[in-house]
Amino acid sequence: MTEDVMAGDGIWSDETEWELVDFDSEFDGDEQLAMPTLAVVGRPNVGKSTLVNRIIGRREAVVEDIPGVTRDRISYEANWSGRRFLVQDTGGWEPDAKGLQQSVARQAEVAMETADAILLVVDAVVGATATDEAAVRKLRRSKIPVILVANKVDDERVESEAAALWSLGLGEPRMVSAAHGRGTGDLLDDVLAALPETPREGTGGRGPRRVALVGKPNVGKSSLLNKLAGDERSVVHDVAGTTVDPVDSLVELGGKIWKFVDTAGLRRKVSHASGTEFYASLRTKAALEASEVAIMLVDAAEPITEQDLRVISMVADSGRALVLAFNKWDLVDEDRRLQLDREVDRDLVRVPWAQRVNISAHTGRAVQKLVPAMETALESWDKRISTGRLNNWLKEVVAATPPPMRGGRLPRVMFATQASTRPPTFVLFTTGFLEAGYRRFLERRLREEFNFDGSPVRISVRVREKRERNKK
Repeated sequence: MTEDVMAGDGIWSDETEWELVDFDSEFDGDEQLAMPTLAVVGRPNVGKSTLVNRIIGRREAVVEDIPGVTRDRISYEANWSGRRFLVQDTGGWEPDAKGLQQSVARQAEVAMETADAILLVVDAVVGATATDEAAVRKLRRSKIPVILVANKVDDERVESEAAALWSLGLGEPRMVSAAHGRGTGDLLDDVLAALPETPREGTGGRGPRRVALVGKPNVGKSSLLNKLAGDERSVVHDVAGTTVDPVDSLVELGGKIWKFVDTAGLRRKVSHASGTEFYASLRTKAALEASEVAIMLVDAAEPITEQDLRVISMVADSGRALVLAFNKWDLVDEDRRLQLDREVDRDLVRVPWAQRVNISAHTGRAVQKLVPAMETALESWDKRISTGRLNNWLKEVVAATPPPMRGGRLPRVMFATQASTRPPTFVLFTTGFLEAGYRRFLERRLREEFNFDGSPVRISVRVREKRERNKK
């Protein structure tokens, strides 16, 4: 059977195509191996994220030529000389930070406390500052290996100036240019020598199910992650758009480990975004593609917006299981609840199958209900219906409600099979095209019979090719 069965409609000309192969590849679940963690810390705008991108060999961390772009601590997987380890990018650390920057600095401090080795990045052009010296004093109190990195050493002139960083008392400064790659190979050799073979606290075992937290800016995604995790995993602030990079966190809920990804809020269409927002939106889409189920947060206290609908469409198009979490429920009165029910019926017609939970990330109200909702959605997402059972059901449905006539002829549904899961994808072999309305009817009946709550269902049609009769 050809690839267009998975992509959409097509034609068939041979009954042997009914003997379909199982398109489901063996899903490895991204087995979570215990890897040591390297934290990259330093004051704002010294090139930490650029260095992280250089270490991991791809542009993952958001980089822009203004200080303070990175706010959370973000983990990426790296591989050097056959050894795998996690690289943790952090926001700029400042000892006397206030407001939002205080939360950012706290995230950097958590990274310093939990890492297996640390890169302290200093701007070699500027030289050692009071903030750099304060960071050194803090790091000296820990027993974690610290490597001093003099960044922005683009030529020999800067190299001679960078030698003055010996004064910080962390030994020889490793001179690199993260932007151009100069010296990063030797730095990584030193990193491998400093990192232990296994982390201080490993997480081995089977890989956790992957959950993407999505929604418009300032809807409460980071607050929900922190509430679920029981600590401050993501920076939370009243400023909309605080989260820029996707933030990965392993959280234990309902006796299972889940991998949550807190994503940047999508403010507008990617084509209309610029700078940090553009790259953040791309990473949000990538995080969604890498997830298995999405929790879409909607502000229950405000009318459903075009931004909400755009993100929901993105989740539906990605084929991921979906849970709608209506946040800030503690602020919703009776009148607003009635109005919200009408908005859901009117605006969310594309995802009537999504699981719905009313929560408050601020107070923790009903957040525990997210676990059974996710489990139900994932069970539907993984579900497979046997070919015999599917066709027995289909014969009864088509006999009771035949498809509409098309071109004066009645299309016949010859055969059906489930081509794949994640999401459940069904292929119908017919003698004529099936109208979109009839496909929706079949999907609705399919859900009623086999219970696909929380998961999208895709139906493709393959129409038999008309054969010319050979006249002898």
